[in-house]
Amino acid sequence: MGKKRPQTTRAGKPQAQLKEGEIPVVGAREPCPCGSGRRYKACHGRAAAHAVTELVQRPFEGLPGECDWVALRELVPAATAPLHLKDGLPEGVPSVTLATVLPMAWPALRRDDGSVLLALQNDTSSGDLSRDLADTLQRALAAEPGTPVASHRVPADGPRLQDLLDTGAAFEPDVHSGFEFWVPDSEKSASPEVAASLERANAAAIPTVRLSGTDAAYWCETPEKNHLRWVMPHPEEQLLDALARLHAAGRSSLGEGTRLVGSFRAHGLMVPVWDLPTGMGAKECEQPAADFAERLAEALAVDAPLTAEERRARGGLTNRQVTLS
Repeated sequence: MGKKRPQTTRAGKPQAQLKEGEIPVVGAREPCPCGSGRRYKACHGRAAAHAVTELVQRPFEGLPGECDWVALRELVPAATAPLHLKDGLPEGVPSVTLATVLPMAWPALRRDDGSVLLALQNDTSSGDLSRDLADTLQRALAAEPGTPVASHRVPADGPRLQDLLDTGAAFEPDVHSGFEFWVPDSEKSASPEVAASLERANAAAIPTVRLSGTDAAYWCETPEKNHLRWVMPHPEEQLLDALARLHAAGRSSLGEGTRLVGSFRAHGLMVPVWDLPTGMGAKECEQPAADFAERLAEALAVDAPLTAEERRARGGLTNRQVTLS
């Protein structure tokens, strides 16, 4: 069998060979960026697959605000949160901010003023989201100001967010109505590409509000009805039992016209979901959610076996679970 010819550009010139650390991640069937002429999955993609770490079910475990990390990763369109580094900010980096998404799906961005934005909702290359994000953060801190950070294959032995962030600092998300935070006030205009990406993102964003009285509970508005999606830290089996007890007793709603309809599984945590009437806004959810938190705490403290009616309620809740990640 003859040797594969080097991959060429459209102009017919051989593509420059990339060094091992420079080879980006691409689609499995695309030509490998190294220039070998083979598909990525048969070339450097094979090594990347072998380097994928074992799936970490709870990548944000041990970080303050784990439930909010999950919410910002899976549920919230536009939000930011300041990040505090364990060893302090490097020279020339005035701030580090977590963002749900960035323009053109950049994994991270080093702004002109040296500040860093780290995107949370991008696809990652390994089974450990925390390790992927830590690698992107490190590269963003070292990038030249005004430079976006590209995706690449992450070393399996690199640090995780838990190694880089100050786990004693509070995690305080700020939910936005749109993505204007992409463009700082100091910049009068965005590039045409960023402006177009901003317009598309704003058009697709679902109005979302974080409740102030309960942890990691997010109200959102859709054309048909409103919802409350609440990321909870309790072990799944224990939480299902508690929700079943409340559901069987008719105490699982958030008031008239509301209904507990099921739950998501996301990054090792459960996210119960309630349907709400269209007229029930985030402010109207605050007290019902606080009252439900008290009922849930009582139900979580019960360790008696479930009754037949409670087991049926649990089965119904289990059947309405959807796994996001």
